[in-house]
Amino acid sequence: MRLVILGGGESGVGAALLGQAKGYDVFLSDRSPIKATYLETLREAGIPFEEGQHTERLILNATEVVKSPGIPDTVPLVVQLKAMGIPVISEIEFAARYTQAKLIGITGSNGKTTTTLLTYHLLKTAGLNVGLAGNIGDSFAKQVINDTFDYFVLELSSFQLDSMYATRLDTAILLNITPDHLDRYAYKFQNYVDSKFRVLQNLTPADTFIYFQENAPTVQEIAARKPDVYTVPISLETATSPGGYAHNGQLTTRYRDRSFTIDTASLPLQGPHNALNMLAAILAAQSVNVPDEAISEGLRTFRNAAHRMEPAGVINGIKFINDSKATNVDSVFYALSSMHAPTIWIAGGQDKGNDYSQLDEVVGQRVKALICLGKDNKKLVDYFNDKVDTIRETQDVTEAIQLALELGQPGDMAILSPACASFDLFKNYEDRGNQFKAAVQALLTNK
Repeated sequence: MRLVILGGGESGVGAALLGQAKGYDVFLSDRSPIKATYLETLREAGIPFEEGQHTERLILNATEVVKSPGIPDTVPLVVQLKAMGIPVISEIEFAARYTQAKLIGITGSNGKTTTTLLTYHLLKTAGLNVGLAGNIGDSFAKQVINDTFDYFVLELSSFQLDSMYATRLDTAILLNITPDHLDRYAYKFQNYVDSKFRVLQNLTPADTFIYFQENAPTVQEIAARKPDVYTVPISLETATSPGGYAHNGQLTTRYRDRSFTIDTASLPLQGPHNALNMLAAILAAQSVNVPDEAISEGLRTFRNAAHRMEPAGVINGIKFINDSKATNVDSVFYALSSMHAPTIWIAGGQDKGNDYSQLDEVVGQRVKALICLGKDNKKLVDYFNDKVDTIRETQDVTEAIQLALELGQPGDMAILSPACASFDLFKNYEDRGNQFKAAVQALLTNK
């Protein structure tokens, strides 16, 4: 059995190690240079590889191919492999064959990292033997070589789901579907919806499906598909049973014969988007019998990943927040909705075909000034010109913060929530967020 891995990152190298452990003849190919740490791993394991090219004669003789989620299905080599009848799968699909663990899978256009980390934290707090993998952390494949975990919490991107076929989750979470990555889906939203709904494939009536019932594309698709599974909606508007509901500063869930309630005032995660993330995580924890006490403790002790509504510092009484991960309009909507003071909104970057109309009401209610941080801000400026009294433009992150200080006053909030990709001025959203935090801290130090 010849296993070819396309892509030499975390998932690819993990799949290569698992393939070797299971007796495959493994070869890894990456068209780009492979990071030094992964090169060292491959060499130590004695796994043949190439970098900087794809040699077809070494790839097209595969029994099966594990493809990096970053490689589109439209790449000629992948098209050729499929035309030859050679299965092309994801690392998640490959690894799932070799674990007996129960699987909790989480997807959605927004919120999946926070929900994944929180679900993992709730299970860990309860003392369960749980692993974290997927679009986050260590490779799933590498972690199942010895298969020591009883549970895995998996963050699943649409790109990973596209190459999953036989994997069956025990609990599936679909947080929301909003237009994103449409360049990978022939600019057809339904193709993207279909991709997200692959999280449901192979579920049985005994398995759990948690979804946001105010997300119209999700609800429409459920009505069309009628999945035969235990469905558990979460809501900001309706008291659902079974399901989860956020209302008047409380989270309430009902799962089979269990109910749970907690006040949100003392919890580290705040805002309506995080209420939904918490409801989904609580229900996922209940689906694997995590006790109420552990859920309460886990919610109170959780610390989110960076660049997601992350406090960056307070200067002159103005609170700065780093939400650099908000790379689409829906994320920004929830971020601005959680602002509880006059807000200076820092946005911009590489536009992904954004429709800003979703933000009209929340911007009108909360935003006193817009600072556009990008090389080409025309679309943002044109759209919000008659909706925001004050708009400024810059290509420098420190200047953006200085402008916020000029435009703000004590008690205001200034949030970097870009609605756009970062690649015009930054390496990625982490680089953008880190530069923002560093600039705030530098201004604080020099006060």
